[in-house]
Amino acid sequence: MCRPLPIVFIELLSKDPILSVAVNVPLSHCFDYLPPATGPCPAPGCRVLVPFGRRRETGLVMAVSSDSSVRRGKLKAAEALLDEKPLLSETELALIRFTSDYYHHPIGEVAAASLPTLLRRGGALFPVVTMTAVTAAGSATDLDVLTKRAPKQAALMGLLIDAGSNGVDADTLTEMMPGWRRVSSTLREKGYIEQFEARAEPRETVIEIETEPGPTLNGDQRNAVDAVNAKPGFGAFLLDGVTGSGKTEVYLELIQGVLREGRQTLLLVPEIGLTPQLTGRLRRRLGVEPALLHSGLTDLERLSGWREARSGRAKLVVGTRSAVFAPLPELGLVVVDEEHDASLKQQEGLRYSARDLAIVRASRAQVPVILGSATPTLEVLRHCEEGSYQRLELPRRAGGAEPPSLRIVDISRSQLDEGLSDTLIDAIDRHLNADGQALLFLNRRGFAPTLICTACGNVCECRRCDARMTLHAEIGRLRCHHCGAERVPDEHCDECGSPLKPLGAGTQRIEDVLKRHFPDRRVLRVDSDSTRLKGSMDEALSAAALGEADILVGTQMLSKGHHFPKLTLVGVINADQGLFGTDFRSDERMAQSIVQVAGRAGREQMRGEVLVQTAFPQHPFWPLLVGESYHGVAVRALAERAATGWPPYSRLAVIRAAAHRREDAHAFLDRARRRIAALRLDAVRALGPVDASMARKAGRYRAQLLLQSADRAALHSLLRQLRPELEADRAGRKVRWSIDVDPLDLF
Repeated sequence: MCRPLPIVFIELLSKDPILSVAVNVPLSHCFDYLPPATGPCPAPGCRVLVPFGRRRETGLVMAVSSDSSVRRGKLKAAEALLDEKPLLSETELALIRFTSDYYHHPIGEVAAASLPTLLRRGGALFPVVTMTAVTAAGSATDLDVLTKRAPKQAALMGLLIDAGSNGVDADTLTEMMPGWRRVSSTLREKGYIEQFEARAEPRETVIEIETEPGPTLNGDQRNAVDAVNAKPGFGAFLLDGVTGSGKTEVYLELIQGVLREGRQTLLLVPEIGLTPQLTGRLRRRLGVEPALLHSGLTDLERLSGWREARSGRAKLVVGTRSAVFAPLPELGLVVVDEEHDASLKQQEGLRYSARDLAIVRASRAQVPVILGSATPTLEVLRHCEEGSYQRLELPRRAGGAEPPSLRIVDISRSQLDEGLSDTLIDAIDRHLNADGQALLFLNRRGFAPTLICTACGNVCECRRCDARMTLHAEIGRLRCHHCGAERVPDEHCDECGSPLKPLGAGTQRIEDVLKRHFPDRRVLRVDSDSTRLKGSMDEALSAAALGEADILVGTQMLSKGHHFPKLTLVGVINADQGLFGTDFRSDERMAQSIVQVAGRAGREQMRGEVLVQTAFPQHPFWPLLVGESYHGVAVRALAERAATGWPPYSRLAVIRAAAHRREDAHAFLDRARRRIAALRLDAVRALGPVDASMARKAGRYRAQLLLQSADRAALHSLLRQLRPELEADRAGRKVRWSIDVDPLDLF
């Protein structure tokens, strides 16, 4: 009788490799699987369909080995291989590992964030899509006649005729004409249109147009280009140029050099709103079609751009922060425009800095990275002081344009008309009569920040957040800008029954008062409410740039990188909100905001004027900003940070928790603090836990624990030990918690 072989010996006889798979779940490790029963063994960078609990998940193979901490007999097999060849190279997989390790975030969620939505969900690299195209009979149709009978059918026909015989995919049609499906069936019955399936194909990346020559670089611009080209391999360069100094021309010159070598450039911008003007300029100057990667695209468009970047066909990739993960096999240059902008840091889920990851990518690829800004962050300025980054200055505006004059308007003893002083109103009139254009900047959208009781002072608050509701007069609703809740405005106070009235000014209210003062002038409001529809932002910016609007009213959206040739006056209405901020970055951010929006004025031959309204004209911030501009504020702020030990002279991480009950959030963070104390790392200081400044948001109570250390290695060592313990904490299931490394907001 044969005795059975020991289990260990049977496992040694097995030749099956083991797949280490990143699965999109909130756990910090990969999961081991056996290869699928049939077909080739998946290679690292391929996606596999795996069983996970009671469901099936799309996972990314991070490594293949012969070892596992789980006995082979207990390992499940992957169900299917989704990619014949790896989607990601070892370079991209290494970036995923680094991001997970540095930000202490689950590797499966990092892997998912690095892929377009369709691939994340298990779709094909070249999906089969349903196309709709016009037939020969449809092309012969008289659209004028059809428009009179059926305007919606005619509109759809017009779109398809413009697209030609290749047709348009369903997602794009939905973006261009919501509700198109309702009218398409009638057109199909008439034989005017047809639908067919087609494989998504690569697009053309070279445009057959004559490129436009750029202006001759001035001495400062040429020196910046030469400095970058003189340093082989990796180099981090701060392109510190005043607004209007021609930073983009430096980018273009460097990109042209990379194109001549047949290599790729990654250009990161902070906002979707910057891409239309910028990409048009890139096309005209470089003669290439940029691959775009941002949230304003359809899933199919985003996949197409990602695919072109991965293949190397797209020599120029332009995108917002998530584009930093795009696969780029021939990377030759990385550019981060407006490196100071807070939107380059993801604030939910995987909390990463696209700027910092861009520097990591450039370092690993041994290529230069350019960080452009008129108001650099103190962290980047500190790197320049230490010599790890090289500072390239553009101190003058290009073309001989004069910098705008900046004047403080004291409103402490003035009567304001809905937030506007007589001085500002007179200046608007003066500039408009001189054929100029005015921009009024405030950081509050809506009609008014809140409604207030005229008798007892009670304000209308959100029922789910510790925040006031904002009145939006156009839609007749109160809206919470934190959780999105809406309701009909109350007419009378809940407390005493007295009438309610709007308190404070928002963009809508400023728009109304300007129309009253300047009834013959066109006022254009640009904020997230007025630009919600696809294409509306492009239309608004185009109208502003062409001078079709006389007065612009907007929020931060108008302060970033836009060029308005006729703009000669900028008015900053609510400048005081940053003077007494509780965050240690308040001065830095306020100076950045004012300098950036001031830079929109006087970009051509007409000198610009900037008026800043303040009720605290004696505050020491103002003479520093007026006399020495942003860099005066930055120098003082760096000295204060050095004295107090705040970044960039220390490193921070925040552990945040949110729960339906306040005590649950605090209890979770209290346990985290006790674990930190048990590790006895004297180099790391734990502060808290405390309530967040807005303790309740969207119905959850929020608290935070701040970790601070002058030793980055010690801080990360602590977090590396702490995270698995927090994941294993059963009580943690009552809370939503996260780790935020290098946080931008503390309160």
